[in-house]
Amino acid sequence: MVAAASVVVAVGTATGMMSALDDGRVGDEARSRITGSPRPEQPPVLPSSSPPAAGASASAPPTAKPTARPAPAPTPTAKERQAASAADRLYRHPDSQVLDWVRAHPGDPRVAVIESRIAGQPAAVWFADFTPGTIASRVRAVTAGAAAQGRVPVVVPYAVPDRDCGGASEGGAPDLAAYDDWIDAFAEGLGSGEVVVVLEPDSIAQSDCLSDGGRAARFASLARAGRVLKTANPRARVYYDAGHSGWHPAARQAALLRQAGAASAASSDGVFSNVSNFRTTAAETAYDRQVLDALGGPAGLGAVIDTSRNGNGAPADDEWCDPAGRRIGRRPTLSTGEARIDAYLWVKLPGESDGCKGAPGTFSPSYAYELASS
Repeated sequence: MVAAASVVVAVGTATGMMSALDDGRVGDEARSRITGSPRPEQPPVLPSSSPPAAGASASAPPTAKPTARPAPAPTPTAKERQAASAADRLYRHPDSQVLDWVRAHPGDPRVAVIESRIAGQPAAVWFADFTPGTIASRVRAVTAGAAAQGRVPVVVPYAVPDRDCGGASEGGAPDLAAYDDWIDAFAEGLGSGEVVVVLEPDSIAQSDCLSDGGRAARFASLARAGRVLKTANPRARVYYDAGHSGWHPAARQAALLRQAGAASAASSDGVFSNVSNFRTTAAETAYDRQVLDALGGPAGLGAVIDTSRNGNGAPADDEWCDPAGRRIGRRPTLSTGEARIDAYLWVKLPGESDGCKGAPGTFSPSYAYELASS
């Protein structure tokens, strides 16, 4: 994958991400490749959710004050209740590498941080292995599980031919005809409830490796995919690849998106950005709005942003492979409060390696702890 992007997923069925196989669980190969790391001798101190007030002294003793009755908490307004409800509606798939690690290491002093700040958050479920015979049932297992809880799943079809231009995440369907059939089967599993589809990360932004004819054929297949998915489930929201704010200029990315059907209400609900990358939410918000403005199409088109690892933004040298000093970003929510930004999502699960702190897509507890406690 080019330096502008970030390794999305490991090869084959060991996707590394939350990835549903035949029984809805992560593949055994992925499990066996969870990377170990030295355990700290003392339990970590959980960082506070906010810094102390300016001028406050950590060592100064508190001033004695009379005990006072706490003021009653204000009653949430209807708008606040609606926002909280929207934030809580995303689905957390009950099986992933991070949950496997938490269950297997109850005595590890990092568990409290990793469990509460990563494993406890809803994240996308990836379908990255080309298994046409079982894809419908695997998708259905996820969407049915979400529907039973009244929640909204995020699913990622990731099987377009020549994905990642032969990089670490290479793989996918053998050709576009097979991919079209795979998408048809994928759509059968969407059910009738709300579902967010993050359609083929990097498939548009990283299409320069294709010939002109190959790019046109891929874009036609992606446009078809959006139509098939939305026809199968009119409540599905399908988003197309906008790369990220440090990659292509907004106008160029919009032109590519338009060729892939992202400006058509029949196939698209908008764009996604920052998948597996580190750009700040503010930068992505501005960029996505520029892309949408240049894209045209219905006024209702919006954007979703991967905030899983962007808490400190991108490193100064634009390193994309498990760079040090990063942290988790905003929690996933369907209520951002930002115009044209439909959701903040965790598409790349924090702690799953880009390929430097472990094999691509495998879970590294040391990396997860670093992200969660920075």
